[in-house]
Amino acid sequence: MEKNIQHVLFDLDGTLTDSARGIMNAIEYSLHTYGITVTDRSTLRPFIGPPLAESMRKYYGFGVEQSLEAVERFREYYDGKGGLFENDVYEGIPELLDELRSAGYHLYLATSKPEDTAKRILEHFDLARRFDFIGGATLDESREKKGDVIRYVLETCGITDKSQVVMVGDRSNDIVGAKENDLKSIGVLYGYGSREELLGAGADVLAQTPADVKTIVEEL
Repeated sequence: MEKNIQHVLFDLDGTLTDSARGIMNAIEYSLHTYGITVTDRSTLRPFIGPPLAESMRKYYGFGVEQSLEAVERFREYYDGKGGLFENDVYEGIPELLDELRSAGYHLYLATSKPEDTAKRILEHFDLARRFDFIGGATLDESREKKGDVIRYVLETCGITDKSQVVMVGDRSNDIVGAKENDLKSIGVLYGYGSREELLGAGADVLAQTPADVKTIVEEL
């Protein structure tokens, strides 16, 4: 019998990898250039997942130009000083991806990270080969919001039957982006978003662990 779901889109930060350490270090580095000292690193957790420039404007009141400049400072550390590799693959993720592929599902990445950075991370952790396509944001913010990245992945890969697609992510922007593209969504609870955040955004179902994701995909 043909599977209902054929294509599975994954977020990166908080879904495939625990990237908090490197992202927080890079944000601190960036903010330090503006004379801002972070006294409680937990206040930086909301930055993980959504577009960074948008978060700089939301949480620190930066203007558009200053927020883009802050992102450049962030990249000095994250891309230039190895912050992107201050990162750990969640236990069970390689097995999840391999099992889904073996079962005939097509896998794609849809992240708000710059696409080249996402590719470097996945290649470093030997995850890139598990994906049919790696889609991410552009550096000029022309494609940054999760809904736009998802649309880009679908269009680039020629996926037209949206009933065969599900988005897997840990933050509200993943769920909202899925809804904007008329996709089902799975919110994962082992990442950075809470149950309340994911359900509030309209997640169709929640997964406690990576192993649960496979079971849910098979049942959708």
